This record gives sequence, structure tokens and C-alpha cells, in this order.
Amino acid sequence: MVDIKVSIAKPIIGEEEIANVVEVLKSGMIAQGPKVAEFEEKFAEWVGAKYAIATNSGTAALHVALLAAGIGEGDEVITTPFTFIASGNAIVYTGATPVFADIDLETYDIDPDTIEDLITDKTKAIMPVQLYGQAADMDKIREIAEKHDLLVIEDAAQAHGAMYNDEMVGSMGDLACFSFYPTKNMTTSEGGMITTDDEELAEKARVFRAHGSNIKYKHDEIGYNFRSSDIAAAIGLAQLDKIDGFNEQRIANAAYLNEGLKDVDGVITPVSPENRKHVYHQYTIRVTKGNRDDWVEILTEKGIGTGIHYPIPLYNQPIYKELGFEGSSPKAEIAADTVISLPVHPSLTEEDLDLVIEAVKEASSKIE
Repeated sequence: MVDIKVSIAKPIIGEEEIANVVEVLKSGMIAQGPKVAEFEEKFAEWVGAKYAIATNSGTAALHVALLAAGIGEGDEVITTPFTFIASGNAIVYTGATPVFADIDLETYDIDPDTIEDLITDKTKAIMPVQLYGQAADMDKIREIAEKHDLLVIEDAAQAHGAMYNDEMVGSMGDLACFSFYPTKNMTTSEGGMITTDDEELAEKARVFRAHGSNIKYKHDEIGYNFRSSDIAAAIGLAQLDKIDGFNEQRIANAAYLNEGLKDVDGVITPVSPENRKHVYHQYTIRVTKGNRDDWVEILTEKGIGTGIHYPIPLYNQPIYKELGFEGSSPKAEIAADTVISLPVHPSLTEEDLDLVIEAVKEASSKIE
């Protein structure tokens, strides 16, 4: 078994998170309570949104946001096929159909120029995925949405703290959804968050999150138990104090990797346009020679953890084929076959980063 010297991800949990959790445990209020309310308020303020609604996962956040937006049976939502399946599944949960645009092969985000041709009288929303920690071209997306009277729902699961021009991811759509899974830029162990400036959408989200009820034992909707807990919020509050520092370290690590890999044959390093702040949830290269699996094998042998995010466009997933969802996104398919995510998390040392660079250079020298 190969010894992985440099892991692809590592949650950072400190004494502050532990102390916060102990405080909650001692309080006796461990379900949704005052800590969740405090976390929602502070997260909304950090993002620059008026309202935040905590959930028990990022997937639940997407599901609830779509329901709050009125998405349902017979509707269509345009999104990207180059993402984790939760993005598509949340649409399917509502009874709506995901419709797949293509991506920009430089940023890996949805390509706005491929959206408009997919709009029909059934289209109700555009859901850009702010992939790998970088915002999509939100001006173009919002322009298209406004022209066709569509909602914009940001899947910001990977982009805590990312920016587009002077706007924070999570503040640019009608709704936005974050994940706090352990590998994300900040964590609550498991959890999610919806942000919005729309009071009505916020209230609907709260209702769907809590069994379709906003008055105890009175249920106006078929809702779900998607509530967060004060234990998760306690971790989140501590992480929120650290997220800006975490992100700056990720950005510094990415810059170091970019410099070290800039002239490596067969490697395309991440691109971040000048008007965007990339927070590098993933540092993802694209390899242009040989077989991607050969690169991964060599990196693994050298003790470097890697990830493939994501090897199968959603429309090619077996269950989506079975359900009859179709798509044709040539650039997404190229990315799916050629991307490799490398370690970039804040715990890395310069020595770790040098090991990553050396391993990629060795792979390049061995692969034709």
C-alpha cells in the first residue's frame, strides 16, 4: 500500500471549535437553536446577503432553495454537467428536469454563451455552479436571466469567499447555496446554508426546511427535516472567524504551485480572470498528453494525494440515462477526461508543495 505523504484534503479543527461544541453540549440545546440563529446572521453578513437559512447539508440547501423558488414538475433548470451529482439531483428531487449547458474550458464554470439556446417555455431558472472555488461569469448569466425572466440560483458549495468583481459569491443570485462538508473551505462537519436578499424566498426556505411548517404543528407544505443543529453551528461560528485566513493560504499555495508548474510539459494550470477572486477549493490542472490515469498512478506512487473532480458528465451517469436526461457538452467531456486535482489546502507546508511540484514534473518526464 502506497504511503500518501501529501493528502488531497484536510479539515482544520482547532481548540475554538472544540470549546464551542462543548459549550453547546453543556447547554442542553443541541438541536436547532440560538447557535444556528447566530451562525445564520453572521454568515449572511459575511456573504453580503440579507438572509441566511442553515440546513443539514449542501444538497438539502439546494433542494430547499429550488422548492422555495417554486421549481417543480414540468419545469426545467439549466445547469452544468461538470459538477458533483448533488447539483443535478436537487433539481430532480423537485420533479423538474436538469438541462445541461457546456463549460468554459479555462475556468471550468458554466459557459454563458451556451445557455440561451437551451431556454424553452419550461425553463424557470439558471443554476451556475461556482466550481472549484471560482465564480462563473455572473454578469452574462444575470443578463440572460433578466432577458428571459428566469431565476438565478447559485450552487456555491465550493466557493466560500470567492468574488466576482466586487460581489461575493452567495450574493449575486436570487438564492445561493453553500456546503459545509469536511473537505470544503470551511466546515460544520456536515451542513449547508442558503443565502438570499428576498424575504419571501427566505421564509419559504425556512418552511420547507422544517416539515413545511412555520407554526408548530401547523403544516402548509409538504416539507422536510433539513434543519441544522447548534452543534454544527458552533463549529461553523469558529470556522467563520478563520475562513478568510484559510482562503488566503489556499490562494498563496495555488500561486506557489502555478509558479512551480508553469513550464511543465503537458500541464495546464488553473486560470483565474482578473475580475474574479478564486479561493481554490480545488487546485485542478488539466493534462494534455498521455492518459490521465498514468499521471495519477505516478503521483500516487510518489505519495501525492489526488482527486478527479469530475470524471463523468452528469448526463452520462447511468441513472440519468435511465431517467432520459440528455446532453451534449463537448468541453465538459474534455475536462472530465483530463482534469486532476492536486493538494492545495491550508495545512500544506512549502516542503509539501515542493513534493507535489516534483511529482508532477516526474510524471511529465515519463509520459509521452
